[in-house]
Amino acid sequence: MPMLDVYIPDGALQPRAEAALLNRITEILIRHEGFDPADPTVRSVSWVFLHRPAAVYVGGEPADAPRYRVVPSVPEGQFAEQTRAGVIADVTEAILDAEDGTWPRDPGRVWVFPTEIPEGYWGSSGRIRPLAAILARITGNDPDRARTLAAQRLAASRAEHAALP
Repeated sequence: MPMLDVYIPDGALQPRAEAALLNRITEILIRHEGFDPADPTVRSVSWVFLHRPAAVYVGGEPADAPRYRVVPSVPEGQFAEQTRAGVIADVTEAILDAEDGTWPRDPGRVWVFPTEIPEGYWGSSGRIRPLAAILARITGNDPDRARTLAAQRLAASRAEHAALP
């Protein structure tokens, strides 16, 4: 159920490559959340907002090659440290692949900021949606399974954050 903000400068990619990239990034995020990218219910709650900067500046000067920014947002508990690292690596590779050699293959031109929205702050349909409610929708409306999975993911996320220096 990721919400993706993807910043691709105007003209950086061919239209077909860009469309394929947005699909690939969506599938990457769904997979890293532990779900099937082919599941139509999961896909229906995976949205991409494409932002089209007219220009990107580096050090106050126009960039010499495209720069990309991807901000995947998910409910708290969906991105453990290993998952965040995988998302960053996979999204970076997907973008560089989409360029198809048009620009030097430089991962330093791709920034990815996986973001977890704290429990109680994910809003949909005019109200707060806790992780268990979101998971119930995409796990076949099994509320017991969804509550258990949400509790496990939230506990793991909070334990990871508590252990940080």
